Amino acid sequence: MKVSIRRDLSTTQIILLSFLGLILIGSLLLWLPVSSSGGESMPYIDALFTSTTSVCVTGLVTVPTVYAWSGFGQAVILVLIQVGGLGIIAFMSMVMISLNLRMGIKDRMLIQDAFNLNTLSGLTGFVFRVAAGTFVIELIGALLYMTVFVPEYGIKGVWISVFTSVSAFCNAGLDIISENSLCAYVSQPVVNITTMLLIFLGGIGYIVWWDVIRVLKNFRIEGIRCFRKLTLHSKIAVCTSLILVFAGALLFFLFEHTNPLTVGSLPISSKILASFFQSVTTRTAGFATLSQKNLTDSSSLVTLLLMFIGGSPAGTAGGVKTVTIAVLLVSAYSTIINKEDVVLFNRTVPREAVNKAVAVVCMSFVITLTSSVMLSAFSKGDLLDVMFEAVSAAATVGLSRDFTSRIGFWSKIVLIFTMYLGRVGPISLLIAFDSRKERKNAIKDPVEKISIG
Repeated sequence: MKVSIRRDLSTTQIILLSFLGLILIGSLLLWLPVSSSGGESMPYIDALFTSTTSVCVTGLVTVPTVYAWSGFGQAVILVLIQVGGLGIIAFMSMVMISLNLRMGIKDRMLIQDAFNLNTLSGLTGFVFRVAAGTFVIELIGALLYMTVFVPEYGIKGVWISVFTSVSAFCNAGLDIISENSLCAYVSQPVVNITTMLLIFLGGIGYIVWWDVIRVLKNFRIEGIRCFRKLTLHSKIAVCTSLILVFAGALLFFLFEHTNPLTVGSLPISSKILASFFQSVTTRTAGFATLSQKNLTDSSSLVTLLLMFIGGSPAGTAGGVKTVTIAVLLVSAYSTIINKEDVVLFNRTVPREAVNKAVAVVCMSFVITLTSSVMLSAFSKGDLLDVMFEAVSAAATVGLSRDFTSRIGFWSKIVLIFTMYLGRVGPISLLIAFDSRKERKNAIKDPVEKISIG
C-alpha cells in the first residue's frame, strides 16, 4: 500500500504479515486495563487469544466476551472482527479508495491475492462494491436484530444488534449476549433466520454475490433459466452450499429430534429451525442455539465434517471450502469411471485447480491432526472434545464442546497458531516461505509407475 513495503516481499507474505500485525496490535489494545470490565489488565495470553479469534473470525474464547471486556474492549473486538473478516488488505484498499488515493500495480496485486481473483481488471470497482454490500447487509441485519434486542435490553440492544450483525456476517461467532451464545433464542424466528442469512451471505463469497445479481437482471425475461448463465464457480459454490445446508439439517433433525438434552422437548417447528441453524452455523460461523456438548455422537461427527468443509472461496468463511470439496469429489469419481477430465456443469475443471484442491485438503488435514495431537498432549480432555476443538480452530468456526475455557497456557498457544493457519490458509503459508523460483525449461526427472490403492 502507500506505507513503505519492502519490494522483496511477495504479495502472499504481505498478506500473512498483515494478519499477524493486526493480531499483535489487537492483543496490545485488549491488554490495556481500559479494555477489561474489571479495570485491570487481562492476562496477555487471553488478550492474544481473543485478538487472534477476532481477527481470524473464529469465535473460540477463553474468557466470556459479554462479561470479561468493557465497552472499549468490545469495540476493539468488533473492529478486529470487521477488518479480519474483510481482510486487512481489502480494508486498507477501501480506505485508499475513500480518500481518493491512487493504487499502483502492487496494491492491485495484493487485492487480487486477498480475494483470490483471476484478474487485475476492475479491482477498484470490486472493492467498492464489497464495502458497500457489506455495510448494507450488516445494517439490515442490525435493524432486524433491533426488533428483538431493543425491547429486551433497551438502548443497549442497539449495540448488541450491531455487534451481532457484524459478527454473524463475518462468520466470527462472537457475541455479547450471554456465555451460551444464542441458546436462549433457539425458538426465536427473527434471531435465527437473520443470523442464518447473514452467515450464508458472508460465507458464500463476494464473487458469487455479483454474479447472481448479474444474471437476476434477466430474470423477468428468462425466468429461472437465467441461472444457467452463472459462472462455473458460482454454480459450484451455490449448489454445494445448498446441498450441505439441507443435508446437514436433515441429519441433525434425525439424530437430535428425540434427544432431551437438545431439541427433544421442543415443538416440531423449533426442532426444524434448530436443525437448520446447526447446519448453517457449522459453515464456520460459531454461533450456537444448541449445546454442542449435549449433541449425540452422530451429530457431533456430522458437525466435524461440515466444519472441516466450511464456506465458499472469496468470502468471510473458513474451512477447505465448498468448491474445493466439490472438485475433489468429482475428480475422484472421474478417476473411478476412468474419465480423464474433471467435468462440472458441462465445463472442464483445469487440472491445476484439481491439484490445488488436493493440496488444500491434505494440508488442512495435517494441520488439524497435528493440532489434535498437541491438544491431547497438553490438556486432559475427551478425544471427541479435542478433535472438535482442533477442527473448529483450523476451520475458523468457533463452536466448542465447553472445552476452550478449560484449557491451559500451552493449549491456548496451540489453538492460536491453529486459528492463524486456518485463516491465512496452509497453502499460502507454504508459498510465502518457499523462496525457490520456478525453473523454466528444467529437465524433468524420469517417470516410473507406482501402485495406488
